[in-house]
This record gives sequence, structure tokens and C-alpha cells, in this order.
Amino acid sequence: MTSPCSPQFAPVGDVGTALMMIDSRLKSIHDTEGTSDPEQQALLEQFTASMGPEEADDVLDGACTLIYMFMMWLRQAHEEHDKDVVEYVVPNLVATMRMMPKSIRPEAIPTMAGLVIAAGTGLSPTLWRKQYGEWTDVEMNPLEATAFLLAEHINRIAGDKDFATRMIAEALSVSDEA
Repeated sequence: MTSPCSPQFAPVGDVGTALMMIDSRLKSIHDTEGTSDPEQQALLEQFTASMGPEEADDVLDGACTLIYMFMMWLRQAHEEHDKDVVEYVVPNLVATMRMMPKSIRPEAIPTMAGLVIAAGTGLSPTLWRKQYGEWTDVEMNPLEATAFLLAEHINRIAGDKDFATRMIAEALSVSDEA
């Protein structure tokens, strides 16, 4: 039976912009000099400030698509070792978010955990979240952090600091060719 939260019913959104934002964060973390590029950060902030409501919604949907794609990769990787992705990814994600109280308010953590569980069980994070109303301002940083933390987790598993970004970029280029 098909769920109304199945990915086939979900908008894909602006995955490219969401990926650019996550990639920028990943690069700033792995900067060998220990400093993020202030010019790049200013450009990213200027870009996001120039978005209208419709573009912002597209980026939100794109971030949810990234979370879904990351969880599908993690699910496959865990199943190859007879492990449950939810059991191994969600507690780690929640523990990390709890250590980030300046960026992630505690009341947003259950929503992000639910979003990741939905994605890990094959549901669209976008449609799962929409059941509970519109996105709130409090959820914006946690949503970005969720996508970032999943990408970083994938990169650690793969032993390649650019693996998650490259994986999505390759999937996007294949879908563009089709």
C-alpha cells in the first residue's frame, strides 16, 4: 500500500542550492587553515537573503530531498552489514544536536529525528513534515544541521571528505541527462 508520504508524491525542490549550502559548510569545517572563507560565507548569506518565499520553500524541499538521499545511502550501507539505519544513525545524530544548543534549540531535535526516521523508512521528509504544519524559524538551523551531519557521517564512512557531495552531484547530473 502506498503512503501519502511516499517520495513519488513529494516535490524535489532546489537540490542544487541545498547541496551548495551543505558543501559550503562541509568545506568550512575541513578548511586546513582552520578559518572559513569570509568572502564565500558573505556570498552565501547574500544569496539566501535574496530569495523570495517560493525560492526558500524550494530550498527547504531540496534539503529534505538531500536528507532522503543521504538516508537511502546510509540505509543501504547499514543493510549490507545487517544493521538497522535508524538504530545506528538517529541516536548519534540526536546526541550531536544536543551538543549544539546555540544552533539547535532542544524543541527542534525531535522533529529532526522524526524527519530522519521518516527518510530512513522510505518516506518523504517533506511530506512527513507537512503533516504537522508549516516549517518554523526554529527549525531552519536544525534542518541544515541535519543534512550537514548526515553528509559528514557518510563522508566518514566512505573515508572521503567530499563523497556525499559528489554522490549527489553525480545523481543530479545523471537525472539531467535523462
